[in-house]
Amino acid sequence: MSPSRSSLIRRIPLLPVAALLVLVAGALAGLTPSLARHRETLWLAGLVLTGAPVVWHTVRGMLRGQFAADIVAAMAIVGAAALGEPLAGLVVVIMQTGGEALEAWAVDRASNAVAALEADAPRNAHRLDPSERVHDIDVAQIQLGDRLLIRAGELVPCDGVVDSGTSLVDTSRLTGEPVPVRVAPGTPLPSGALNGSGAFTLRATRVAAESQYARIVELVRHAQASRSPLQRLADRWAVWFTPFTLLVCLLAWFISHDASRVLAVLVVATPCPLILAAPVAFIGGVNRAARRGVIVRHGSALESLSRVNTAVFDKTGTLTVGRPEVAELNAYDGADADAILADAAAVEQGSGHLLARVLVAHAESRGLTIARAEDAHETPGRGVVGLVGHRRVAVGSARYVREVMPASATPLDALDVAHDGLRAWIAVEETPEQPPQLARVEFADRLRPHLAARVAASLGITRHAGDLHPEDKLARVAALQAQGRQVLMVGDGTNDAPALSLASVGVALAGHGGGVSAEAADVVLLVDDLERVVDAVAIGQDTMRIATQSIAVGLGLSVVGMGLALVGQLPPTLGAVAQEVIDVAVIVNALRAARG
Repeated sequence: MSPSRSSLIRRIPLLPVAALLVLVAGALAGLTPSLARHRETLWLAGLVLTGAPVVWHTVRGMLRGQFAADIVAAMAIVGAAALGEPLAGLVVVIMQTGGEALEAWAVDRASNAVAALEADAPRNAHRLDPSERVHDIDVAQIQLGDRLLIRAGELVPCDGVVDSGTSLVDTSRLTGEPVPVRVAPGTPLPSGALNGSGAFTLRATRVAAESQYARIVELVRHAQASRSPLQRLADRWAVWFTPFTLLVCLLAWFISHDASRVLAVLVVATPCPLILAAPVAFIGGVNRAARRGVIVRHGSALESLSRVNTAVFDKTGTLTVGRPEVAELNAYDGADADAILADAAAVEQGSGHLLARVLVAHAESRGLTIARAEDAHETPGRGVVGLVGHRRVAVGSARYVREVMPASATPLDALDVAHDGLRAWIAVEETPEQPPQLARVEFADRLRPHLAARVAASLGITRHAGDLHPEDKLARVAALQAQGRQVLMVGDGTNDAPALSLASVGVALAGHGGGVSAEAADVVLLVDDLERVVDAVAIGQDTMRIATQSIAVGLGLSVVGMGLALVGQLPPTLGAVAQEVIDVAVIVNALRAARG
């Protein structure tokens, strides 16, 4: 929808209602003998008042080079007013503005991705002076080299390196990785990361305006600005239908030299099928998708879905669940793996760490009895130790287990502890005199169920790339689109927002909370199931097929009506009635898009 049309509907939303009221008022006046002579005057006045905005906005669009489907309607309105056929003109106004209002409701909804990103951006920082006093400042005041205090639960305000302290930091919305990062002196952190349980100080390496989060905001803003607008389906058909209509009008004039016959051609040719078919079908498609847990944020996304020939998936949280699970549990020296797992779950029950919750859930899924731990003490980012009955149990990194349970040091040294990764060690000490029982837990993300069977086969996933930053994902999507591809991008995190904004169709998974990715996307999956992507594409294809069919049938009937008007068999008022019948047929057919 062009800016002029959408602004018209927003500023005068009751225009079709006003035209309908004038038409009804005139009809009622005709039933009263004393008022019957004023009916035509009332209709003419109403036509001028309600038709003038339509004509004006059409003319403005033409001056800007926008030759759209409403040109014929504007000509019919002017002709009806000039030739004293206000009834026919009012019918045109009602259908034209009513269709525009319907399309505005179905199609014209802007994304608030940039606003959502900016609303979530860090606002304040705590700067430490040389005497270690804390000063609250705006993030814009941060300078290179500043030492900043990051408290538990706060966002990292700028890119920097940890100067002192340890904690667990959630970087998932920036990197997509679900496991919190253990930070210690020397660990680099991006702005926008969320601090977990401990406080630490950060040495600023970039000012806020040049940090990672600000770059993501700018990438989204640039992607939205550079994305090519989708031309209305109606306007594409109008490219040939409008000149054809004008040619028939010219022919009618040469044959009859009768302006009323020309008006009749214009009235019956008013492209209401063009105006109505797509939005009605889109509304039906949107409702059908919603019943499948797929929220289509604007009608034109359905058209884009119907054209998709390339799909790009973010891995973490999209192709994979985005939540690690226990992949393997290895108990050493013949120890009972289930018994060790139950003890580990007991001390982990009170921990807020993601991997602790995963471990507990795994023990529960195996039907193990989890006892109540006593004296449990957690060191954020490192591990937890406590008593389960008479046994002392430690869970965490190899270094942590060595420190809190020195008797485990020698057995651990004999094992592969070089790379912790997504790994935890468990030590269970029966008595201080005996070597503890040891086990290693391997965590891994997993593929979503049914991916290989239906989704991969339907979408043809053939290539992959790893370790991509937001700008890298954006560049990949842009490169594919430069090759003429219609790209569907599926993601679930803030780091995916730029690519979602640029893609032909951005699809966000709201199972992890939605947020910025949902605002940047055209389609949101409320059900955390990638099979719904296939459903969305199929619904888009069905909707476009029905919309195109409705337009073709409607225009075909209009051409028949134009032929009758050309030979003088259809006066303007009857032409308006005939167009109404055509419109009803178009609407009924377009409503089929809601089925299924």
